[in-house]
Amino acid sequence: FIFVLKIIMEFHDGSLHRFVKFWIATTITLFLVLVLASQRWPPLDAMMPSPWRATKQNSRNSNEDVQSNFAGLAELLPMVATDDRTVIITSVNEAFARSGSLLGLFRESFFAGEKIDHFLNHLLVVAMDPMAYRHCRTVHRFCYLLPTTKTSMDLSSASDFMSDAYVELVWTKLELQQRVLQLGYSFLFTDVDILWFRDPFRHIGVHADMATSCDVFSGDADDLSSWPNTGFYYVKATNRTVEMLRRWRAARRRFPRNHEQTIFNNIKHELAGAGSDLRIRVQFLDTARFGGFCQLFRNDMARACTMHANCCIGMANKVSDLRDVLGQWRNYTVMAPAEKMKAKAAGRSFEWRVPAKCGTPDKRP
Repeated sequence: FIFVLKIIMEFHDGSLHRFVKFWIATTITLFLVLVLASQRWPPLDAMMPSPWRATKQNSRNSNEDVQSNFAGLAELLPMVATDDRTVIITSVNEAFARSGSLLGLFRESFFAGEKIDHFLNHLLVVAMDPMAYRHCRTVHRFCYLLPTTKTSMDLSSASDFMSDAYVELVWTKLELQQRVLQLGYSFLFTDVDILWFRDPFRHIGVHADMATSCDVFSGDADDLSSWPNTGFYYVKATNRTVEMLRRWRAARRRFPRNHEQTIFNNIKHELAGAGSDLRIRVQFLDTARFGGFCQLFRNDMARACTMHANCCIGMANKVSDLRDVLGQWRNYTVMAPAEKMKAKAAGRSFEWRVPAKCGTPDKRP
């Protein structure tokens, strides 16, 4: 105390006055800090406007529900993923997975395609029922059996389009995809009734949060008026895309009795439009490369990456026409390069034949 008093006495009058003011201000500030630190404040999101708080709480609850499901998936994904943490996913039931059905054709196309068989090392086949899982394990390394707690419905048969079992299957698939994103893995989902011919990743822009094939392509990759087909689509793993899938799944309540593709088309402006808070960047893939039976007239084998048996009802019809497509592809690939160049110079393209059993009426001969 005597030491402090000596220091104070050495100040001139003006200096002493400034010192006292500084000491009082510092003491009051320290006192207020200690008082505030002792209070219990509510979480930051509790002080946010109630609509945002409700949305955030719903998102948290939904994510926790998804995280509690799909036992064993987190352990399997690192074995399947590419170096950049991307997984190719398809799903099958017993009817799709049995010998001579769609899974065999699907896998066969990777070996017939142009240096794409290595993608099978990064393919996760999701089995919707135990028999499908057994079939899968006989032909493929990475198979995942959907937990039986996910649905009480029998998903093993070849469900007709828009049947209750079909709708349940596609929504269960979407929930699993959300979990994959939450675990930090991007994915490319492909229906099993799609044949692969060339590397599709070369045509997916690095800017895209999501890239999707189309039933009808407008000609502009950024145009939301295209009709998406979510039988083949890529999603980059980010917090925004996790939220996108959560909102997509939640929209099912607003559009009952619809499958996920129709509902995505209904809400795509909410997710990716100019007024969207998410501003998801969606790339619509050209049907000239990512073709399907819905829009065959722009397809050329020289550019094709995939062919989808869309606009086709009945598994027997799909298998028949896809087998024919694979035969056409093989005939094309055995042609000598000089013969292909000669045809190209003459302005001739290598177009697919119109499907014999599938496709819309305007695509029939």
